[in-house]
Amino acid sequence: MTVDLHGKTAVVTGGSGVLGSAMCMGLARAGARVAVLARGLEKAQQIVDRIAAEGGTAMAVSCDVLDAGAIARSAGRVTETFGRCDILLNAAGGNSPKATTIKERLDKEDAERMKSAPQNRKASIDAATFFELDPEGVRAVFDLNFMGTFIPTQIFASQMIEQQAGTIINMASMGSFAPMTKVPAYCAAKAAIVNLTEWLAVHLAPAGIRVNAIAPGFFLGEQNRSLLQNADGKLTLRGQKIIARTPAARFGVPDDLVGTLLWLCDASASGFITGTVIPVDGGFNAFTGI
Repeated sequence: MTVDLHGKTAVVTGGSGVLGSAMCMGLARAGARVAVLARGLEKAQQIVDRIAAEGGTAMAVSCDVLDAGAIARSAGRVTETFGRCDILLNAAGGNSPKATTIKERLDKEDAERMKSAPQNRKASIDAATFFELDPEGVRAVFDLNFMGTFIPTQIFASQMIEQQAGTIINMASMGSFAPMTKVPAYCAAKAAIVNLTEWLAVHLAPAGIRVNAIAPGFFLGEQNRSLLQNADGKLTLRGQKIIARTPAARFGVPDDLVGTLLWLCDASASGFITGTVIPVDGGFNAFTGI
């Protein structure tokens, strides 16, 4: 199957990230004009330059996905430059140390410590358990993933309504289906992304807009590297658990996402598909471990 996106404009939030940049390149190679949205203009421009070097067309836009005014201005720039938005890929997201526990589970020592010194249960960047998590850190992670999808969708989908056509693709996670230890805010937000994807698919169907999500498995990136890999390159215990649960027996690489992305973007191939979440996970979600 060859996907031809010539004449289409794709807007990618988080377009300078490890996964986002690979998907920007894939969209451009399929012929789409790509608007690379990222907080840092310099990194976004680097992706644009790579696309241009391969003969593609792209533009870099600096904006914060949590700033509705900035997103609206970005939408105006995209319209002025490329005419319209046909594809919205909400790739902005991530986790934070402030919303991550050191321990996987509360143990007996933690319970005893809490009983003997309840005043010590203060929010900390080094939260041992749920009870030391920083509420602001948790809120920031939820906002980045959920509101960082909600706001761009609200603004760019309003353009799609005028043209009675469009494709929106959100980024879910393995944590969308079952929560992972240590990262409660991230998993809760990604579970909400699945629900939002399904809700939007129903709500926007009369306007000719399809809404789906991709759920990546485990991909090594700067945000999760220290959780999965030691300084010497060997896997941490958590990394070993993941590989043991992944039938493909490896972590994903960014290009693993591109085929599914292009298929969902191509209305001639997936025009009857909306409200779905596609795992790209090496079989992780299908394997119970036994």
